Amino acid sequence: MSSGVRRRMGVEERRQQLIGVALDLFSRRSPDEVSIDEIATAAGISRPLVYHYFPGKLSLYEAALKRASEDLASRFAEPHEGPLGARLLRVMGRFFDFVDEHGPGFSALMRGGPAVSVGEAPSMSHVSATNALIDSVRQAAYDQILSHLGVAEASPRLELVVRSWISLVESTALIWLDGRRIPRAELETQLVHDFAALAAVSAAYDEDMAALLRTMMKEEPADGPFADLVGRLIALGS
Repeated sequence: MSSGVRRRMGVEERRQQLIGVALDLFSRRSPDEVSIDEIATAAGISRPLVYHYFPGKLSLYEAALKRASEDLASRFAEPHEGPLGARLLRVMGRFFDFVDEHGPGFSALMRGGPAVSVGEAPSMSHVSATNALIDSVRQAAYDQILSHLGVAEASPRLELVVRSWISLVESTALIWLDGRRIPRAELETQLVHDFAALAAVSAAYDEDMAALLRTMMKEEPADGPFADLVGRLIALGS
């Protein structure tokens, strides 16, 4: 039988709880629709106690964005096993899991956070911090892709391919959230195809990229996403 006595949380534990509660609420609705009172109720504490741990909704929102960015960046981590196409497809599955679960929060993060929607005018430091979070996600994704390609330092053309693809993934996800009009599984596969297509176009101009593309395709099985793209392109000409 429970004694009914609540365990008192430590300062950091309570802060982490509030961040988790806020992230859940911000993930489901835009920041301007979420109040401090609602966060306090969901956390089971009073409104003044929320302000004891965070000076305002903006600071709590920043903390929630930081946790979201770390989670999103981790979605690009993938064991270096099997062909690249299958690895990228698994990465896209986890990425869209996040997008699906945290729609409004993902949109706010990728668009630089709220302007004044959390009820407090953002300072330049807030804007810089939010941009830094976004850049950290993009850099983590970039580093992971290079690692999967077995490249320690990217050539200018390879850097262009990888960073362009990451931007494409972001913009595609944001567009998809507006109505989810394309089946998610198709979109994940299409983005993997997009990576191969960007690499192929660059390979037409650069021998190093051509060699990298040949390695990618050599390791790709007949039923893999890269081979599927080749088959679809051939079918278009028949």
